[in-house]
Amino acid sequence: MRGPDEKEFGELVAGRSHALRRTAYLMCGDWHQAEDLVQTTFVKLYCAWSKVNRGDNLDAYLRKTLLHACIDEKRRGWFRREWPTSAPPDVPDASAVPSDDRDLLVGALRRISPGQRAVLVLRYWEDLDVEETARVLGCSTGTVKSQTARGLAALRTVVGDRKASDAPVFDDVTAIKGCS
Repeated sequence: MRGPDEKEFGELVAGRSHALRRTAYLMCGDWHQAEDLVQTTFVKLYCAWSKVNRGDNLDAYLRKTLLHACIDEKRRGWFRREWPTSAPPDVPDASAVPSDDRDLLVGALRRISPGQRAVLVLRYWEDLDVEETARVLGCSTGTVKSQTARGLAALRTVVGDRKASDAPVFDDVTAIKGCS
């Protein structure tokens, strides 16, 4: 059994997951369950990749698989379902989640130039390589390399200054996603 080409399958998932999620939401009425149904649909597609004729309408196959996943979820007995609890079963080790460091990093990113911030976020948060980052930002690879080096140096300086002065950290951890 031959699995799909990873790049091709990744592009398929990226291209179709948003529309499938909207369809799943209309079927089940819950965004979180819709995400689970879409994930189940793509897992089933991945397992059946060698049998699926991509010449046929792949969207119809995905919708049908999504519908069957939704029906299967509704049929599942109450004893087999996952039930939310007030406390998660696995408590992460407090030392493994350095929230102070994360807050310090977000605050430091706010203090460097927007160009350097964009390069650092794309390279290290989004895990893009130099060429992909250059393509996204519309600049040369040399610019990405120099902005990365300058941005890291500026970030080290800012983080060093913040740690030395014990300045208060920012509470908005999600701000890193909105940097540009």
